[in-house]
Amino acid sequence: MIHAPFSRRSLLAALLAAPVLGVRRITTHANATPAPTPATCSPITRFPVRAGDGPHDVAPAADGQRIWYTAQRSGAAGLLDPESGDVARIPLGPGSAPHGVIVGPDDAAWITDGGLNAIVRVDASSHEVRAYPLPGDDNANLNTAVFARDGALWFTGQAGIVGFLAPVTGEIQIVDAPDGPGPYGITATPGGEIYFASLAGSYLGRINLAPDLPGGFSITVLDPPTSGQGARRVWSDSRGDLWISEWNAGNVARYAARTGEWTEWRLPGESPKPYAIYVDERDHVWLSDFGANTLVRFDPVTESFNSLPLPDAGGNVRQINGRAGELWAPESGADALLRVPIDCVPGTPVP
Repeated sequence: MIHAPFSRRSLLAALLAAPVLGVRRITTHANATPAPTPATCSPITRFPVRAGDGPHDVAPAADGQRIWYTAQRSGAAGLLDPESGDVARIPLGPGSAPHGVIVGPDDAAWITDGGLNAIVRVDASSHEVRAYPLPGDDNANLNTAVFARDGALWFTGQAGIVGFLAPVTGEIQIVDAPDGPGPYGITATPGGEIYFASLAGSYLGRINLAPDLPGGFSITVLDPPTSGQGARRVWSDSRGDLWISEWNAGNVARYAARTGEWTEWRLPGESPKPYAIYVDERDHVWLSDFGANTLVRFDPVTESFNSLPLPDAGGNVRQINGRAGELWAPESGADALLRVPIDCVPGTPVP
């Protein structure tokens, strides 16, 4: 199914589609060795937000100081100033239930709002709100978004769609995802390729721009080695390798796009449930583990984990983001944002 025909083919032609690569080798690791405990430090600073906000996703603001978050349960965007602890809250409209938030090249916050079934822009200075409703009457259950190098905003909907918005014109293009419902996390590589993870479909999807096709793009399905693993979120490292949190299987997976090789590592503990994933500037991989109520750092070089307990029971960190020297994690179950310096990774090793 294709909605809203889109004629601006120059936008699509600006990016080159990556070649299709098959899986050449699969390596699967069981519980990797936990890392030794580093020196004692105070790794987490906790910032409470308004009770009932249910912060879902976060994004460092363009000013290098404040932090955007989506208040999913109260239909607002929040903007935290860590220096003062003050929070500016911007209502997004009746029925709003914002999910993802990213900062665009225009410094604005761009939000995927499942309640409004729209992409929402919040101006960083004026806090003016503008909504870009999706075409049609079906609710896409909008999830996350990412900007491509050409300025297109790509997004996912768990109801089973992938699409993009051209911010200059406001036009939106949507196609059905392979295998129906499931598209969740989405990321862009340094080379400009766009990948998404399908939770219900248990695959990694790659966007292939094809201006002559209806919809302007196609999707290649890349299957991780573990069947039904529940690929939830995805993040690119500096080399363009894709890191995926496997919710059902309890693994963190890497897809090396240049070789087609998959590798999986099981998180420590009896029943890991990796949800969020983020790769910092050192190419260390961070995850949230719902099973242990922790943040987990994985070092791909040493293949070791460090586990950092959350300050609140049932913290439910659904997304991780960051900037130089620190990462940010929203506790959706505790109405708080967390700041963690990446140089201070204590963590009790989990056997």
